[in-house]
Amino acid sequence: MTGVPMTPDTFRHLCRSSPWRWQSLRFELHRRDSAAVREERARAGQPASGPVVAAMNFWVRRPGALRVETLEGQLLASTTRINESKDSLFISGNRKPWLLRPSLVNPVKDADGFVVRRPEALYGEPAYGSGRFAAALDPVELAGERPVPLEKPFANVAEISDIAMVDHHGRPAVDAILTANPSYTPLFPDAPLLYPGRTAVRIDLETAVCVASQSLDGDTSGAGHAMILRGIDEYMLDDLFEEVSMGLTDVRAHIPWDLPGS
Repeated sequence: MTGVPMTPDTFRHLCRSSPWRWQSLRFELHRRDSAAVREERARAGQPASGPVVAAMNFWVRRPGALRVETLEGQLLASTTRINESKDSLFISGNRKPWLLRPSLVNPVKDADGFVVRRPEALYGEPAYGSGRFAAALDPVELAGERPVPLEKPFANVAEISDIAMVDHHGRPAVDAILTANPSYTPLFPDAPLLYPGRTAVRIDLETAVCVASQSLDGDTSGAGHAMILRGIDEYMLDDLFEEVSMGLTDVRAHIPWDLPGS
């Protein structure tokens, strides 16, 4: 599937690489509850459901543009302020507004083109709900932004084992089992990619997106998410991310012409 030898270090490099590997994504997201949560709902008399508790379609265009729909096409959320900008007199008390987008700065890469060390930049993906999918789009929390000193055991954010190349809906991906160390810090505390104990993680090789995760131990066993990537670096108009259309004509619809005297 690929000639890249996937070691734990290479896996970490891949997890740091997302900001430099795609600019727009269209995908389907499935969120899964643990077996314990499903049993608790059943005891409470709530309607029985399978492990998949939510499925939605997403469009993401960096930086900051987002559209979310149900699988039936009902709009749930969209970016409404993507065209606003700061005027020439804008100032701030911190450095964040002056940082460049990741795609405009150069990281340190290994021989395979994966990122070893990330530079200072304006990172962050648009979030919806718990933020789990935003963390999955740039899964740097699985690796940390840079290597750790070799003389410090368990200093990495997670221990990595059972690495294997797999196929994920027709795309090459990398599976691994991760166990979080005390230094693991999720981007969204309420939506960590790693659960207590072991977590099975799958990273898309081309985009470095975490396309699947699943808890393997304890009360959270079975919880996680899965993504199906439908489009990568497609051209996306601003209109797609506005709740109300900016006025572009749908050429599929019939346009009536009122002629004088008709």
